[in-house]
Amino acid sequence: MRILVIEDDAQAAQYLTKGLRESGFVVDHAPDGPQGLFLATSETYDAMIVDRMLPGMDGLLIVETIRRNGNQTPVLFLSALSEVGFHSVAMSRRFTKKSGVSVPGRSVKTPQFDA
Repeated sequence: MRILVIEDDAQAAQYLTKGLRESGFVVDHAPDGPQGLFLATSETYDAMIVDRMLPGMDGLLIVETIRRNGNQTPVLFLSALSEVGFHSVAMSRRFTKKSGVSVPGRSVKTPQFDA
């Protein structure tokens, strides 16, 4: 399984990539938004871990851009933001299906937020 990590914090990125590689994953890392978007659009990944606040391009904009281009790779957001507003924006931009998240073999319901 190939995973893209888009994270500008060097220590967090090193921790994530090391742990994922030790678990048998192939991991690419981008330290900022523009490089992350480049990798996300030029390579094929099974999953992406994207920091919400990145230099050069916001993590939400990266995912919004790849979604507009038909890329449905599952994304896990990393964020120090805790307010519901961030989650509302993500849901309103349709990063997940309103009826639930597709997980092989089952359906997981996602909370509904008013945007």
